[in-house]
Amino acid sequence: MKRLIAIFSEKNIIPWKHIAGICLLSFIFLVFPGIRAWFFYHKIEWIYIFLFAFLVAYLCVPVVRKIALTLNVLDIPEERRVHKTPTPLLGGVAVYVAFAGTIIYNDVFSLELKGVAIGATIVFITGLIDDVNHISAKLKLFVQMIAVAIMIHYGVVADFLPNVWWGKLFEVLITFLWMLGITNSANFFDGMDGLATGLTVICSGFLGILAIKTMQPYLMLLSVALAGSCLGFLPYNLRYKKPAAIFLGDAGSTFMGFMLAGMVLMGDWGGKDPIKAYAMPILIMGIFIFDMVYTTTSRIASHKVVNFREWLEFTGKDHLHHRLTALGLSAKQTVFFIYFLTASLGMSALVLKNGSIIDAFLLLFQAVTIYLIIVILMLRGKKGEGRNRRKEDKIE
Repeated sequence: MKRLIAIFSEKNIIPWKHIAGICLLSFIFLVFPGIRAWFFYHKIEWIYIFLFAFLVAYLCVPVVRKIALTLNVLDIPEERRVHKTPTPLLGGVAVYVAFAGTIIYNDVFSLELKGVAIGATIVFITGLIDDVNHISAKLKLFVQMIAVAIMIHYGVVADFLPNVWWGKLFEVLITFLWMLGITNSANFFDGMDGLATGLTVICSGFLGILAIKTMQPYLMLLSVALAGSCLGFLPYNLRYKKPAAIFLGDAGSTFMGFMLAGMVLMGDWGGKDPIKAYAMPILIMGIFIFDMVYTTTSRIASHKVVNFREWLEFTGKDHLHHRLTALGLSAKQTVFFIYFLTASLGMSALVLKNGSIIDAFLLLFQAVTIYLIIVILMLRGKKGEGRNRRKEDKIE
């Protein structure tokens, strides 16, 4: 135990002094015979699952960080990156181990989750390989499509069109677009300390609350497990006045995106009308949809990409968090700005539960309006950035 705590106590790594020992003792307490049964007997199993996932992730991070340093699996700073020093990757391993371990240990399983879990594991392994030894964007997308196909095979698919051949075909196509879009958008948001992880905590938290309101306790437990796993990693990734001690890597961000997107499709959101039913999770996940749509539209309009291959391989500092920093916000201000934006729309989703179809349209229109305001601000910042660049060129 002393050796393990020594890993946690490495200088500038542990977020709070001496907390490692407390977390280790807490975890031992949770797995002590009878403790789990007590939580489940009193119908507060969600607290147990949250604590279990949080502690496993929190205890795993220093270990995987040590492994990343030993294997030299580092994110090296470059022009597109925000960080300034080489930073260990593999943080997603801790999140994956915590989530998978929590689900398996507490027997929170179903046939649908089996499909999502297999697909998420394939995406996770692909991202892990990419973190260690870079692979092409085309290959990653192909593997992600296989993962989605496996998930669909287990019955996890969008379900809102007529039960005819064309309805089923469009549902499959929409499922692919939804899963691939959210998975990769979550990966794009992994560009600032704490951003992708915090967004996953917020989105899974709201999905969990929505699951309770729509009488889906099983889905609530999955959401709580994912939130706890991410929250256990967050103190190492979003630190006060210090850069991140470790990054998620593609393995973590794509895994979290796949799980979030998959849980939305697993849910029956308590509405007979599909517009209202799907409006609630769309509001919660809107930040991912917005960023993907905006960057794609912007790149096509500016002729930065002219075909699918270029779109797939294009990398640039034109995502929402990059645009907000161009407006003058600091990195942490940008992160919390996006947190609050996501939480605001998440609350709209909870309000919609007791609303009508008209309310769904109004709240979706409100979300679009908010995002259009942000677009106007970002375009203004882009113009200001261009003027400053021209001034610098004249001075030179």
